[in-house]
Amino acid sequence: MNSKISKTITSLSIVISSAVLAGNPDGYSIKIIAKGLKEGDKCLMANYYGDKQYIKDSTKVNAKGEAIFSGKEKNPEGIYLFVPPNKGRYFDFVMDAGQNFTLETDTMDYVKTMVVKGSEENKFFYDYQHFMSNKQKQVEPLRNQLNMLKKGSDSMKIVQDQLVVIDKEVKEYKDNFIKNNSKLFLAKLFKAMDEIIIPDAPILANGKKDTTFAYHYYKTHFFDNIDFTDDRLLRTPIFNNKIKQYMEKLTPQTPDSINISVDYLVEKARSNPEMFKYIVYWLTYTYESSQIMGMDAVFVHMVEKYYVTKQTPWTDSTQLYKITKRAYTLKPLLLGKKAPGIIMPDSLGKNISLYDIRAKYTVVIFWDHGCGHCKKEVPKLVKAYNEKLKAKGVEVYTIETEDKPEEWRKFIRENGMHFINVHQPDEYNRAVTKQIYDIYSTPVIYLLDENKIIRAKRIESEQLEGVIDNLEKDKEREKNNKK
Repeated sequence: MNSKISKTITSLSIVISSAVLAGNPDGYSIKIIAKGLKEGDKCLMANYYGDKQYIKDSTKVNAKGEAIFSGKEKNPEGIYLFVPPNKGRYFDFVMDAGQNFTLETDTMDYVKTMVVKGSEENKFFYDYQHFMSNKQKQVEPLRNQLNMLKKGSDSMKIVQDQLVVIDKEVKEYKDNFIKNNSKLFLAKLFKAMDEIIIPDAPILANGKKDTTFAYHYYKTHFFDNIDFTDDRLLRTPIFNNKIKQYMEKLTPQTPDSINISVDYLVEKARSNPEMFKYIVYWLTYTYESSQIMGMDAVFVHMVEKYYVTKQTPWTDSTQLYKITKRAYTLKPLLLGKKAPGIIMPDSLGKNISLYDIRAKYTVVIFWDHGCGHCKKEVPKLVKAYNEKLKAKGVEVYTIETEDKPEEWRKFIRENGMHFINVHQPDEYNRAVTKQIYDIYSTPVIYLLDENKIIRAKRIESEQLEGVIDNLEKDKEREKNNKK
Protein backbone atom coordinates (compact mmCIF):
# COMPACT_ATOMS: atom_id res chain seq x y z
CA MET A 1 0.00 0.00 0.00
CA ASN A 2 1.37 3.40 -0.90
CA SER A 3 2.08 5.95 1.83
CA LYS A 4 -0.45 8.46 0.51
CA ILE A 5 -3.33 6.00 0.84
CA SER A 6 -2.14 4.44 4.10
CA LYS A 7 -1.96 7.84 5.82
CA THR A 8 -5.56 8.58 4.86
CA ILE A 9 -6.73 5.20 6.12
CA THR A 10 -4.68 5.41 9.31
CA SER A 11 -6.17 8.76 10.23
CA LEU A 12 -9.65 7.32 9.82
CA SER A 13 -8.75 4.20 11.78
CA ILE A 14 -7.54 6.25 14.74
CA VAL A 15 -10.87 8.07 14.87
CA ILE A 16 -12.88 4.87 14.74
CA SER A 17 -10.76 2.86 17.17
CA SER A 18 -11.04 5.66 19.70
CA ALA A 19 -14.69 4.69 20.01
CA VAL A 20 -13.54 1.44 21.62
CA LEU A 21 -12.12 3.41 24.54
CA ALA A 22 -15.39 5.10 25.45
CA GLY A 23 -17.05 4.11 28.73
CA ASN A 24 -19.24 5.16 31.65
CA PRO A 25 -17.86 6.27 35.05
CA ASP A 26 -19.13 3.34 37.15
CA GLY A 27 -16.14 1.03 37.11
CA TYR A 28 -15.66 -2.66 36.37
CA SER A 29 -14.07 -5.66 38.07
CA ILE A 30 -13.69 -8.89 36.12
CA LYS A 31 -12.03 -11.79 37.94
CA ILE A 32 -10.72 -14.72 35.90
CA ILE A 33 -9.56 -17.87 37.67
CA ALA A 34 -8.21 -20.40 35.19
CA LYS A 35 -6.52 -23.60 36.27
CA GLY A 36 -3.17 -23.79 34.50
CA LEU A 37 -2.24 -20.13 34.93
CA LYS A 38 0.75 -19.31 37.15
CA GLU A 39 1.49 -16.36 39.42
CA GLY A 40 2.99 -13.53 37.39
CA ASP A 41 1.50 -14.65 34.06
CA LYS A 42 0.46 -11.64 32.01
CA CYS A 43 -3.09 -11.84 30.68
CA LEU A 44 -5.03 -9.55 28.35
CA MET A 45 -8.64 -8.51 28.08
CA ALA A 46 -9.70 -7.46 24.58
CA ASN A 47 -12.91 -6.72 22.76
CA TYR A 48 -14.25 -7.27 19.28
CA TYR A 49 -14.93 -4.17 17.25
CA GLY A 50 -16.09 -4.73 13.69
CA ASP A 51 -13.58 -7.04 12.05
CA LYS A 52 -10.79 -6.43 14.56
CA GLN A 53 -9.94 -7.02 18.22
CA TYR A 54 -8.56 -4.31 20.49
CA ILE A 55 -6.66 -4.79 23.76
CA LYS A 56 -8.69 -3.17 26.50
CA ASP A 57 -6.78 -4.07 29.67
CA SER A 58 -3.92 -6.21 30.97
CA THR A 59 -3.07 -7.73 34.34
CA LYS A 60 -0.83 -10.28 36.02
CA VAL A 61 -2.03 -13.39 37.81
CA ASN A 62 -1.77 -12.89 41.58
CA ALA A 63 -0.68 -15.33 44.27
CA LYS A 64 -4.25 -16.72 44.50
CA GLY A 65 -4.22 -17.61 40.81
CA GLU A 66 -6.58 -14.75 39.92
CA ALA A 67 -6.36 -12.46 36.91
CA ILE A 68 -8.33 -9.37 37.94
CA PHE A 69 -9.18 -6.70 35.40
CA SER A 70 -10.54 -3.52 36.95
CA GLY A 71 -11.01 0.14 36.13
CA LYS A 72 -12.86 3.26 37.14
CA GLU A 73 -14.96 3.43 33.98
CA LYS A 74 -17.31 0.81 32.63
CA ASN A 75 -16.53 -0.79 29.31
CA PRO A 76 -18.85 -0.60 26.31
CA GLU A 77 -20.97 -3.76 26.38
CA GLY A 78 -20.45 -6.59 23.92
CA ILE A 79 -18.39 -9.76 23.48
CA TYR A 80 -14.90 -9.62 24.99
CA LEU A 81 -11.94 -11.99 25.01
CA PHE A 82 -9.70 -13.32 27.76
CA VAL A 83 -6.24 -13.90 26.28
CA PRO A 84 -3.79 -16.01 28.35
CA PRO A 85 0.02 -15.60 28.28
CA ASN A 86 1.78 -15.81 24.90
CA LYS A 87 -1.58 -15.15 23.21
CA GLY A 88 -2.56 -18.78 23.56
CA ARG A 89 -6.05 -20.22 23.23
CA TYR A 90 -8.51 -17.54 24.36
CA PHE A 91 -12.16 -17.60 25.36
CA ASP A 92 -15.04 -15.17 24.86
CA PHE A 93 -17.31 -13.74 27.51
CA VAL A 94 -20.07 -11.16 27.73
CA MET A 95 -19.30 -7.69 29.02
CA ASP A 96 -22.70 -7.18 30.64
CA ALA A 97 -24.24 -4.07 32.19
CA GLY A 98 -23.04 -4.87 35.74
CA GLN A 99 -19.42 -5.68 34.84
CA ASN A 100 -18.68 -7.20 38.23
CA PHE A 101 -18.35 -10.98 37.96
CA THR A 102 -16.06 -14.00 38.26
CA LEU A 103 -15.29 -16.65 35.63
CA GLU A 104 -13.64 -19.81 36.95
CA THR A 105 -12.45 -22.42 34.47
CA ASP A 106 -9.63 -24.68 33.28
CA THR A 107 -7.31 -23.86 30.39
CA MET A 108 -7.71 -27.47 29.16
CA ASP A 109 -11.42 -26.90 28.32
CA TYR A 110 -12.79 -23.42 28.95
CA VAL A 111 -16.40 -24.21 28.03
CA LYS A 112 -16.88 -27.55 29.75
CA THR A 113 -15.39 -26.41 33.07
CA MET A 114 -16.70 -22.82 33.18
CA VAL A 115 -18.35 -21.65 36.42
CA VAL A 116 -19.91 -18.18 36.34
CA LYS A 117 -20.57 -16.05 39.41
CA GLY A 118 -22.29 -12.67 39.38
CA SER A 119 -23.39 -12.52 35.73
CA GLU A 120 -26.65 -13.95 34.46
CA GLU A 121 -25.76 -13.23 30.85
CA ASN A 122 -22.44 -15.06 31.06
CA LYS A 123 -24.17 -18.04 32.65
CA PHE A 124 -26.61 -18.15 29.73
CA PHE A 125 -23.71 -17.61 27.31
CA TYR A 126 -21.81 -20.64 28.59
CA ASP A 127 -24.95 -22.76 28.88
CA TYR A 128 -25.45 -22.05 25.17
CA GLN A 129 -21.85 -22.90 24.29
CA HIS A 130 -22.05 -26.12 26.29
CA PHE A 131 -25.30 -27.04 24.56
CA MET A 132 -23.79 -26.30 21.12
CA SER A 133 -20.66 -28.28 21.97
CA ASN A 134 -22.75 -31.34 22.79
CA LYS A 135 -24.78 -30.96 19.61
CA GLN A 136 -21.59 -30.65 17.56
CA LYS A 137 -20.38 -33.93 19.05
CA GLN A 138 -23.63 -35.53 17.87
CA VAL A 139 -23.37 -34.01 14.40
CA GLU A 140 -19.75 -34.91 13.53
CA PRO A 141 -20.14 -38.73 13.36
CA LEU A 142 -23.38 -38.35 11.40
CA ARG A 143 -21.68 -36.16 8.80
CA ASN A 144 -18.84 -38.65 8.57
CA GLN A 145 -21.41 -41.36 7.91
CA LEU A 146 -22.98 -39.28 5.13
CA ASN A 147 -19.67 -39.18 3.27
CA MET A 148 -19.55 -42.97 3.24
CA LEU A 149 -23.17 -43.66 2.21
CA LYS A 150 -24.58 -44.00 -1.29
CA LYS A 151 -26.54 -40.97 -2.47
CA GLY A 152 -30.28 -41.51 -2.36
CA SER A 153 -30.05 -44.66 -0.24
CA ASP A 154 -32.38 -45.39 2.68
CA SER A 155 -29.41 -45.24 5.04
CA MET A 156 -28.52 -41.76 3.85
CA LYS A 157 -32.09 -40.57 4.39
CA ILE A 158 -32.06 -41.93 7.97
CA VAL A 159 -28.85 -40.00 8.76
CA GLN A 160 -30.14 -36.85 7.07
CA ASP A 161 -33.33 -37.06 9.14
CA GLN A 162 -31.25 -37.31 12.31
CA LEU A 163 -29.33 -34.18 11.32
CA VAL A 164 -32.61 -32.36 10.69
CA VAL A 165 -33.78 -33.26 14.20
CA ILE A 166 -30.57 -31.85 15.72
CA ASP A 167 -30.87 -28.65 13.66
CA LYS A 168 -34.45 -28.31 14.88
CA GLU A 169 -33.35 -28.75 18.51
CA VAL A 170 -30.71 -26.01 18.11
CA LYS A 171 -33.22 -23.65 16.54
CA GLU A 172 -35.80 -24.33 19.25
CA TYR A 173 -33.16 -23.70 21.93
CA LYS A 174 -32.27 -20.32 20.47
CA ASP A 175 -35.89 -19.37 19.73
CA ASN A 176 -36.95 -20.16 23.29
CA PHE A 177 -34.05 -18.18 24.72
CA ILE A 178 -34.88 -15.15 22.57
CA LYS A 179 -38.55 -15.38 23.53
CA ASN A 180 -37.92 -15.74 27.27
CA ASN A 181 -35.01 -13.28 27.55
CA SER A 182 -35.85 -10.58 25.01
CA LYS A 183 -34.27 -7.80 27.09
CA LEU A 184 -30.86 -9.45 27.31
CA PHE A 185 -28.09 -8.57 24.88
CA LEU A 186 -27.55 -12.27 24.19
CA ALA A 187 -31.08 -12.48 22.79
CA LYS A 188 -30.17 -9.87 20.19
CA LEU A 189 -26.91 -11.65 19.46
CA PHE A 190 -28.62 -15.03 18.98
CA LYS A 191 -31.23 -13.41 16.76
CA ALA A 192 -28.51 -11.75 14.68
CA MET A 193 -26.94 -15.17 14.13
CA ASP A 194 -30.17 -16.63 12.72
CA GLU A 195 -30.39 -17.24 8.99
CA ILE A 196 -33.34 -15.90 7.04
CA ILE A 197 -35.91 -18.55 6.14
CA ILE A 198 -36.85 -18.23 2.47
CA PRO A 199 -40.44 -19.16 1.58
CA ASP A 200 -41.37 -21.11 -1.53
CA ALA A 201 -41.00 -19.16 -4.75
CA PRO A 202 -44.24 -17.90 -6.29
CA ILE A 203 -45.55 -19.24 -9.59
CA LEU A 204 -45.21 -16.84 -12.52
CA ALA A 205 -47.84 -16.21 -15.19
CA ASN A 206 -46.12 -18.78 -17.43
CA GLY A 207 -46.72 -21.47 -14.81
CA LYS A 208 -43.07 -21.73 -13.76
CA LYS A 209 -41.48 -20.86 -10.43
CA ASP A 210 -39.71 -17.53 -10.14
CA THR A 211 -36.05 -18.62 -10.16
CA THR A 212 -34.84 -15.19 -8.94
CA PHE A 213 -37.22 -15.07 -5.97
CA ALA A 214 -34.89 -16.72 -3.43
CA TYR A 215 -32.04 -14.29 -4.14
CA HIS A 216 -34.20 -11.16 -4.02
CA TYR A 217 -36.07 -12.30 -0.92
CA TYR A 218 -32.87 -13.21 0.90
CA LYS A 219 -31.21 -9.92 0.04
CA THR A 220 -34.27 -7.85 0.94
CA HIS A 221 -34.67 -9.55 4.33
CA PHE A 222 -30.98 -10.16 5.05
CA PHE A 223 -30.86 -7.68 7.94
CA ASP A 224 -34.28 -8.47 9.43
CA ASN A 225 -32.61 -9.96 12.51
CA ILE A 226 -30.03 -7.19 12.97
CA ASP A 227 -30.87 -4.29 15.29
CA PHE A 228 -29.00 -1.34 13.80
CA THR A 229 -30.00 0.80 16.77
CA ASP A 230 -27.88 -1.30 19.16
CA ASP A 231 -24.15 -0.58 18.82
CA ARG A 232 -23.31 -3.47 21.17
CA LEU A 233 -23.49 -5.66 18.07
CA LEU A 234 -20.39 -3.86 16.78
CA ARG A 235 -18.49 -5.48 19.63
CA THR A 236 -19.21 -9.02 18.45
CA PRO A 237 -17.67 -11.20 15.73
CA ILE A 238 -21.09 -11.34 14.02
CA PHE A 239 -21.96 -7.86 12.78
CA ASN A 240 -19.05 -7.14 10.44
CA ASN A 241 -19.31 -10.57 8.83
CA LYS A 242 -22.93 -9.81 7.99
CA ILE A 243 -22.00 -6.47 6.43
CA LYS A 244 -19.19 -8.08 4.45
CA GLN A 245 -21.42 -10.90 3.21
CA TYR A 246 -24.06 -8.43 2.08
CA MET A 247 -21.56 -6.27 0.19
CA GLU A 248 -19.50 -9.07 -1.36
CA LYS A 249 -21.95 -11.94 -1.89
CA LEU A 250 -25.37 -10.34 -2.29
CA THR A 251 -24.41 -7.19 -4.17
CA PRO A 252 -23.34 -7.33 -7.84
CA GLN A 253 -19.67 -6.31 -7.92
CA THR A 254 -20.01 -3.17 -10.02
CA PRO A 255 -19.56 0.34 -8.58
CA ASP A 256 -23.13 1.42 -9.41
CA SER A 257 -24.67 -1.59 -7.63
CA ILE A 258 -22.27 -1.28 -4.70
CA ASN A 259 -23.10 2.41 -4.28
CA ILE A 260 -26.79 1.52 -3.94
CA SER A 261 -25.98 -1.03 -1.22
CA VAL A 262 -23.62 1.45 0.46
CA ASP A 263 -26.34 4.08 0.78
CA TYR A 264 -28.84 1.47 1.98
CA LEU A 265 -26.52 0.38 4.80
CA VAL A 266 -25.64 3.91 5.84
CA GLU A 267 -29.32 4.83 6.12
CA LYS A 268 -30.06 1.72 8.20
CA ALA A 269 -27.32 2.76 10.63
CA ARG A 270 -28.08 6.48 10.72
CA SER A 271 -30.24 6.44 13.87
CA ASN A 272 -27.33 5.19 16.01
CA PRO A 273 -24.28 7.51 15.95
CA GLU A 274 -21.78 4.74 16.72
CA MET A 275 -23.26 2.40 14.11
CA PHE A 276 -23.36 5.23 11.57
CA LYS A 277 -19.74 6.13 12.26
CA TYR A 278 -18.55 2.55 11.91
CA ILE A 279 -20.50 1.80 8.72
CA VAL A 280 -19.29 4.98 7.01
CA TYR A 281 -15.72 4.32 8.12
CA TRP A 282 -15.70 0.63 7.15
CA LEU A 283 -17.15 1.24 3.70
CA THR A 284 -14.78 4.14 3.05
CA TYR A 285 -11.73 2.17 4.17
CA THR A 286 -12.77 -1.01 2.35
CA TYR A 287 -13.20 0.63 -1.03
CA GLU A 288 -10.28 3.03 -0.76
CA SER A 289 -7.93 0.14 -0.06
CA SER A 290 -9.57 -2.35 -2.45
CA GLN A 291 -7.24 -4.08 -4.88
CA ILE A 292 -10.11 -4.69 -7.31
CA MET A 293 -9.97 -2.37 -10.30
CA GLY A 294 -12.79 0.17 -10.41
CA MET A 295 -13.73 0.04 -6.73
CA ASP A 296 -12.19 3.47 -6.17
CA ALA A 297 -15.46 4.80 -7.64
CA VAL A 298 -17.18 3.65 -4.45
CA PHE A 299 -14.61 5.46 -2.33
CA VAL A 300 -15.23 8.67 -4.31
CA HIS A 301 -18.97 8.21 -3.83
CA MET A 302 -18.53 7.83 -0.07
CA VAL A 303 -16.40 10.95 0.22
CA GLU A 304 -18.67 13.13 -1.90
CA LYS A 305 -21.90 11.98 -0.28
CA TYR A 306 -20.91 11.77 3.38
CA TYR A 307 -17.65 13.63 4.02
CA VAL A 308 -17.93 16.65 1.75
CA THR A 309 -21.50 17.20 2.98
CA LYS A 310 -20.23 17.33 6.59
CA GLN A 311 -22.00 14.20 7.84
CA THR A 312 -18.84 12.93 9.54
CA PRO A 313 -18.33 15.17 12.59
CA TRP A 314 -15.68 12.79 13.96
CA THR A 315 -13.36 13.78 11.08
CA ASP A 316 -11.27 16.86 11.83
CA SER A 317 -10.35 19.46 9.20
CA THR A 318 -6.93 17.95 8.45
CA GLN A 319 -8.36 14.45 7.94
CA LEU A 320 -11.22 15.84 5.86
CA TYR A 321 -8.78 17.73 3.62
CA LYS A 322 -6.66 14.61 3.04
CA ILE A 323 -9.54 12.30 2.25
CA THR A 324 -11.27 14.87 0.04
CA LYS A 325 -8.07 15.58 -1.87
CA ARG A 326 -7.58 11.85 -2.41
CA ALA A 327 -11.13 11.44 -3.75
CA TYR A 328 -10.86 14.40 -6.11
CA THR A 329 -7.53 13.12 -7.41
CA LEU A 330 -9.15 9.78 -8.26
CA LYS A 331 -12.44 11.10 -9.62
CA PRO A 332 -11.17 12.15 -13.09
CA LEU A 333 -9.34 8.80 -13.37
CA LEU A 334 -12.28 6.48 -12.70
CA LEU A 335 -13.11 3.79 -15.23
CA GLY A 336 -15.38 5.29 -17.87
CA LYS A 337 -13.85 8.77 -17.62
CA LYS A 338 -11.97 10.37 -20.49
CA ALA A 339 -8.23 10.35 -19.82
CA PRO A 340 -6.62 13.74 -19.13
CA GLY A 341 -4.88 15.16 -22.18
CA ILE A 342 -1.09 14.87 -22.57
CA ILE A 343 1.21 16.61 -25.05
CA MET A 344 4.92 15.82 -24.69
CA PRO A 345 8.00 15.69 -26.93
CA ASP A 346 9.27 12.38 -28.20
CA SER A 347 12.91 11.33 -28.44
CA LEU A 348 13.37 13.58 -31.51
CA GLY A 349 11.80 16.60 -29.79
CA LYS A 350 8.50 16.44 -31.69
CA ASN A 351 5.38 17.11 -29.56
CA ILE A 352 3.02 14.14 -29.60
CA SER A 353 -0.54 14.48 -28.27
CA LEU A 354 -2.20 11.51 -26.65
CA TYR A 355 -5.49 12.58 -28.22
CA ASP A 356 -4.00 12.53 -31.73
CA ILE A 357 -3.34 8.80 -31.58
CA ARG A 358 -5.73 6.91 -33.86
CA ALA A 359 -5.98 3.40 -32.46
CA LYS A 360 -8.63 0.96 -31.27
CA TYR A 361 -6.88 0.88 -27.89
CA THR A 362 -4.05 2.95 -26.45
CA VAL A 363 -1.79 1.68 -23.68
CA VAL A 364 -0.41 4.58 -21.62
CA ILE A 365 2.46 3.60 -19.38
CA PHE A 366 4.27 5.84 -16.92
CA TRP A 367 7.74 4.47 -16.34
CA ASP A 368 11.26 5.36 -15.29
CA HIS A 369 14.31 3.88 -17.05
CA GLY A 370 16.10 3.63 -13.67
CA CYS A 371 13.22 1.84 -11.90
CA GLY A 372 13.93 -1.83 -11.15
CA HIS A 373 10.34 -2.92 -11.65
CA CYS A 374 10.13 -0.94 -14.90
CA LYS A 375 13.22 -2.72 -16.23
CA LYS A 376 11.27 -5.98 -15.91
CA GLU A 377 7.84 -4.70 -16.95
CA VAL A 378 8.73 -2.67 -20.06
CA PRO A 379 10.38 -5.60 -21.92
CA LYS A 380 7.23 -7.63 -21.17
CA LEU A 381 5.17 -4.84 -22.71
CA VAL A 382 7.43 -4.82 -25.79
CA LYS A 383 6.98 -8.58 -26.16
CA ALA A 384 3.19 -8.39 -25.71
CA TYR A 385 2.96 -5.53 -28.21
CA ASN A 386 5.03 -7.27 -30.89
CA GLU A 387 3.40 -10.68 -30.49
CA LYS A 388 -0.27 -9.89 -29.79
CA LEU A 389 -1.31 -6.32 -29.06
CA LYS A 390 -0.24 -4.59 -32.27
CA ALA A 391 -2.37 -6.99 -34.31
CA LYS A 392 -5.38 -6.12 -32.14
CA GLY A 393 -5.13 -2.45 -33.09
CA VAL A 394 -3.25 -1.35 -29.99
CA GLU A 395 -0.85 1.60 -29.84
CA VAL A 396 1.48 2.30 -26.92
CA TYR A 397 2.26 5.74 -25.51
CA THR A 398 5.09 5.58 -22.97
CA ILE A 399 5.84 8.47 -20.62
CA GLU A 400 9.27 8.70 -18.97
CA THR A 401 8.78 10.20 -15.50
CA GLU A 402 12.37 11.39 -14.97
CA ASP A 403 14.60 13.70 -17.01
CA LYS A 404 17.74 11.89 -18.09
CA PRO A 405 17.27 11.98 -21.87
CA GLU A 406 20.45 10.17 -22.94
CA GLU A 407 19.89 7.23 -20.59
CA TRP A 408 16.21 7.21 -21.58
CA ARG A 409 17.00 7.06 -25.33
CA LYS A 410 19.58 4.33 -24.73
CA PHE A 411 17.02 2.19 -22.87
CA ILE A 412 14.53 2.69 -25.72
CA ARG A 413 17.07 1.53 -28.34
CA GLU A 414 18.35 -1.43 -26.34
CA ASN A 415 14.86 -2.74 -25.58
CA GLY A 416 13.36 -2.25 -29.04
CA MET A 417 10.59 0.09 -27.85
CA HIS A 418 9.15 0.70 -31.32
CA PHE A 419 6.17 2.72 -30.23
CA ILE A 420 5.51 6.31 -29.10
CA ASN A 421 7.96 7.33 -26.38
CA VAL A 422 7.66 10.78 -24.79
CA HIS A 423 9.07 12.64 -21.82
CA GLN A 424 8.66 16.03 -20.11
CA PRO A 425 11.89 18.05 -19.75
CA ASP A 426 10.25 20.68 -17.56
CA GLU A 427 10.32 19.64 -13.91
CA TYR A 428 7.14 21.53 -12.93
CA ASN A 429 5.06 20.15 -15.81
CA ARG A 430 6.47 16.70 -15.12
CA ALA A 431 5.26 16.90 -11.52
CA VAL A 432 1.84 18.20 -12.62
CA THR A 433 1.36 15.32 -15.03
CA LYS A 434 2.26 12.77 -12.36
CA GLN A 435 -0.19 14.42 -9.97
CA ILE A 436 -2.99 14.50 -12.53
CA TYR A 437 -2.53 10.80 -13.29
CA ASP A 438 -1.94 9.86 -9.64
CA ILE A 439 1.55 8.51 -10.27
CA TYR A 440 3.20 7.84 -6.92
CA SER A 441 5.24 4.86 -8.12
CA THR A 442 6.20 3.29 -11.44
CA PRO A 443 5.33 1.59 -13.67
CA VAL A 444 1.64 2.44 -14.03
CA ILE A 445 -0.44 1.32 -17.00
CA TYR A 446 -3.72 2.80 -18.24
CA LEU A 447 -5.72 1.23 -21.06
CA LEU A 448 -7.79 3.63 -23.17
CA ASP A 449 -10.31 2.89 -25.91
CA GLU A 450 -10.52 4.63 -29.28
CA ASN A 451 -12.23 7.63 -27.65
CA LYS A 452 -9.53 7.81 -24.96
CA ILE A 453 -11.97 6.56 -22.30
CA ILE A 454 -10.22 4.76 -19.41
CA ARG A 455 -11.16 1.07 -19.62
CA ALA A 456 -8.53 -0.38 -17.28
CA LYS A 457 -5.75 0.91 -15.06
CA ARG A 458 -2.92 -0.16 -12.82
CA ILE A 459 -2.68 -3.55 -14.50
CA GLU A 460 0.37 -5.46 -15.72
CA SER A 461 1.46 -5.94 -19.33
CA GLU A 462 0.58 -9.64 -19.23
CA GLN A 463 -3.03 -8.77 -18.35
CA LEU A 464 -3.59 -6.42 -21.30
CA GLU A 465 -4.53 -9.07 -23.85
CA GLY A 466 -7.13 -10.67 -21.57
CA VAL A 467 -8.64 -7.31 -20.61
CA ILE A 468 -8.89 -6.26 -24.28
CA ASP A 469 -10.48 -9.60 -25.24
CA ASN A 470 -13.09 -9.16 -22.49
CA LEU A 471 -13.84 -5.60 -23.63
CA GLU A 472 -14.34 -6.87 -27.17
CA LYS A 473 -16.71 -9.58 -25.93
CA ASP A 474 -18.67 -6.94 -24.01
CA LYS A 475 -18.95 -4.86 -27.18
CA GLU A 476 -20.21 -7.85 -29.13
CA ARG A 477 -22.75 -8.70 -26.43
CA GLU A 478 -24.01 -5.12 -26.35
CA LYS A 479 -24.26 -5.08 -30.14
CA ASN A 480 -26.29 -8.31 -30.19
CA ASN A 481 -28.62 -7.04 -27.46
CA LYS A 482 -29.50 -4.03 -29.61
CA LYS A 483 -30.56 -6.23 -32.52
